[in-house]
Amino acid sequence: MAHPVLEVRNLTKHYGDLVAVDSVTFTVEQKEIFGILGPNGAGKTTTLEMIETLRAIDSGDVILDGIDVRKRPQEVKRRIGVQLQSSSFFDKLNLRELLLLFGELYGRKVDPLELLDEVELRDKAKSQVTELSGGQKQRFSIAAALVNDPVMVFLDEPTTGLDPQARRHLWGVIKRIRGEGKTIVLTTHYMEEAEELCDRVAIMDGGRIISSAPPQKMINDLLSNGFRKERVERLANLEDVFLSLTGHSLRDSK
Repeated sequence: MAHPVLEVRNLTKHYGDLVAVDSVTFTVEQKEIFGILGPNGAGKTTTLEMIETLRAIDSGDVILDGIDVRKRPQEVKRRIGVQLQSSSFFDKLNLRELLLLFGELYGRKVDPLELLDEVELRDKAKSQVTELSGGQKQRFSIAAALVNDPVMVFLDEPTTGLDPQARRHLWGVIKRIRGEGKTIVLTTHYMEEAEELCDRVAIMDGGRIISSAPPQKMINDLLSNGFRKERVERLANLEDVFLSLTGHSLRDSK
């Protein structure tokens, strides 16, 4: 039986008297899209940052691709891809040059056009990040996260601020990356997004995981407990109207 790509056991982080992450435990299987959901301040970002070696672990264990994150952080960094914010990129380099630079930092020879094809940005290879639309910046940040051919990719609210077309298009990019063998951990505030993308989700609150299961199982369990919406769900919503009227094609101009 295959071992999980990621094992998190009793992960804990304190800030003074505040327990930001409280004995969090979960696993992520190979080629899985695993979502971490929760309100602001639930501990999602702190949890990811400890797994990504960006924040010290107070107690607990994180094993990623068989490697102890606390003992061998540099080896973990070579095996993960982390979505960057656009402000982290060098403004004077174009997309092709940026990907070549990132490849050199990892000691890898990369094909920047192949990476840009992955996120459908080949036509922007000579553009700078500042010339991209919001959706294009998010897609490029994912391309940058793939430079080192990572085992696991971390996406922190990847579609925040995008219009419906760009958001749904990015869903397709994420699914395609998983289809090519990557394992993905993402956070999102969009419940529809989690339901569409994630094989399993963990819901956090107060620094703890309070439930973890496939989205449909969570929904079925809620219904079996007698839950009923006050308002009957309509067959379409305003986003459906918007997409029907404006189309599903991307509007990539700034």
